[in-house]
Amino acid sequence: MIARHSAWFLVLGLAGVSVAVAPSSAAAVELNPDQQQWVMPRTPDGRPDLQGNWSNATLTPIQRPEGSDPVLTWEEVATMEGRRQGLIDVTSAASDPDREAPEAGGGVGGYNYVYIDGGDHIAIYNGEPRSSLVMNPADGRIPSLTSEAEQRVAERRAFNRQFGEFDNPENRGLAERCIMSYGSNAGPPMLPNYFYNNNYTIVQTADHIMIMTEMVHDVRIIRMGERVPLPEQVRPWMGDSWGHWEGDTLVIETTNLHPLQRFNGNPSDNLKVIERLTRVDQSTINYEFTVIDPETYTAEWGGEVPMKALEGLIYEYACHEGNYALGGILSGARYQERLEAENQN
Repeated sequence: MIARHSAWFLVLGLAGVSVAVAPSSAAAVELNPDQQQWVMPRTPDGRPDLQGNWSNATLTPIQRPEGSDPVLTWEEVATMEGRRQGLIDVTSAASDPDREAPEAGGGVGGYNYVYIDGGDHIAIYNGEPRSSLVMNPADGRIPSLTSEAEQRVAERRAFNRQFGEFDNPENRGLAERCIMSYGSNAGPPMLPNYFYNNNYTIVQTADHIMIMTEMVHDVRIIRMGERVPLPEQVRPWMGDSWGHWEGDTLVIETTNLHPLQRFNGNPSDNLKVIERLTRVDQSTINYEFTVIDPETYTAEWGGEVPMKALEGLIYEYACHEGNYALGGILSGARYQERLEAENQN
């Protein structure tokens, strides 16, 4: 049982770490010997070949820090990446065998930093070192919620207050229950979690595209061709996704997201996400996304994320098989309740 957290969520109680460690057999990429330039690899039906293992791990935050320009200077990049490397060096050092035991009742920590791979480099998109992944609106910030969305959030919080935090499994987060990855790893939109396992496998045929997210091994199936939408009441995890090609760009439209799959608030039933994947060189897919939900946000918003080729295999994140903590958390809560009841008698 291992604890994990991200910039948005703190989730205790998941296990099943997978690490990319071996060379992969990514789709072959040709080099034109005459022009000495990269040539787009293509599938038998002539479409760009997006298959292989990819990672969107990055130091660049989703939202732009106040006062930052959209594009960083290379000096700023060197400073930020150097600071991260210094943190890695310090926190990956061997533990002092003579250190004192932690204070009783205090935190004992989670991962040693050697297991963390949240991203060590700034996102470079079309040659620009970005200060945020969100690029629309121009300030790089997610728009504020509408009054309607704020009301939905307030109602949800009021409903949840009738339960104790550890009353039942349904009060725990989806990730802690091994239902979905936390943050928006699997998406849509597919965004880094800034902790670990920011990796994806893409498998492609003429009529379907599969995107497997390493975290919780969530799998998206994108159907290609003419869109035949699901009934409004049918809302699978990761939504109903349809794809088509616009030139060499794969465009994915997703609706019908599950009502419990919340991202940055409490999206409405009419949330739509548009994603665009364009392979731009041997080791890069440019990923663009747009979030459309006028009942939740005061404006559309979106961003751009480079996905880099991963020179390694992706192993199964066996979440349920190792998830002993959820039972332990609930059992511990019942034990505390029994003690309190005995003390009152």
